[in-house]
Amino acid sequence: MGSKRIMDIEVLRAIAVLGVLFHHLQGLFSDPVPLLASLRAWLGLWWGVDLFFAISGFVIARSLIPALRSCSNRQECWEQTRNFWLRRAFRLLPSAWLWLALILLLCIFFNRSGAFGTVQANVQATLAGVFQYANFRFADAIFHYEYGSSFVYWSLALEEQFYLLFPLLILLCRKHLVWVLLALVAVQLFLVRTSLLMSVRTDALALGVLLAMWSVQPGYRRWQPTFLRRPWAGISLLVIVGLLLSYLGAERFTTAPYRIGAIAILSAVLVWIASYNGDYLLPAGRLQRAMAWVGNRSYGIYLIHIPVYFLVREVIFRLQGAGLPSPAGHPVVTLLFAAGLIVLLSELNYRFIETPMRIRGAALVQRLGTSRASVASSEVTS
Repeated sequence: MGSKRIMDIEVLRAIAVLGVLFHHLQGLFSDPVPLLASLRAWLGLWWGVDLFFAISGFVIARSLIPALRSCSNRQECWEQTRNFWLRRAFRLLPSAWLWLALILLLCIFFNRSGAFGTVQANVQATLAGVFQYANFRFADAIFHYEYGSSFVYWSLALEEQFYLLFPLLILLCRKHLVWVLLALVAVQLFLVRTSLLMSVRTDALALGVLLAMWSVQPGYRRWQPTFLRRPWAGISLLVIVGLLLSYLGAERFTTAPYRIGAIAILSAVLVWIASYNGDYLLPAGRLQRAMAWVGNRSYGIYLIHIPVYFLVREVIFRLQGAGLPSPAGHPVVTLLFAAGLIVLLSELNYRFIETPMRIRGAALVQRLGTSRASVASSEVTS
């Protein structure tokens, strides 16, 4: 299927990150907002994380599996694996570490209101984020102790653990990979999700990988949902599935053992529809371009939204303390201020951190490949 971006995938990324932003929106306000509490009782939009997992599994597997399976020897397999790890590291770690550092600095030097939590908790959370065990710390912290302001890094740690282990799983399982992934999904469907199991849930990731593997089979095209080309059909389906996911994510279903598996399956269904690159979920136009912009910057938005929420709270606290006009008591103004700051910072992060570092990673991989080819050539001619 190539590496070209799929617009419907970008739309799904946008929906996922906007859902997470809404789920964490209470963090923007120092006092409870009754409307948000009422909405969360009926609609839980945290499922955006599982949608991210399904997207990641699909996007990564559709290029990595063919690359590793085409290797002719162990050296080539190692080089492909190393190149994959390097590209992922340059793509993800610079932004992640930058915002971990900024959160810690804000906690130490700009935290009069206490919005960012304690320094001790944030130091420990920063270490968990840097060394990729944030998901295990998050599971241990739930209902026991303060995690810190970088709690969203739990999902990044899980994804990065997947990126580390997945190439090895491909090489180890080879022809049995499909059955291993199906077993991984099936087992989790029937498990009671404890805090630990929630922090290592891989069913959506595995379903995304299975979808990528199916997408190169002849039967995949026969199942193309062409009926969604009808006006409003795709948007209607997207809204219906989104509402169903939000209903399953509501607080009333917290103890339901089936809901995480159901959310993973519905997320995979959306990615399946998007995978045909037919603009089925959202037709081409201004709205699609706007959503694609959000989707393209969704990683930065995900990292940035919590520090922005807490930063706005701190600014409002200081304005009130100084007797100056502030958005306090005006939730819409506060929300617009935070949204504008998120847009600005995510664009700066995309232009000056994400894009340059991604290019550097690709250049490093190319240099290593060129160096290897030169060595092989000299060995042949010597």
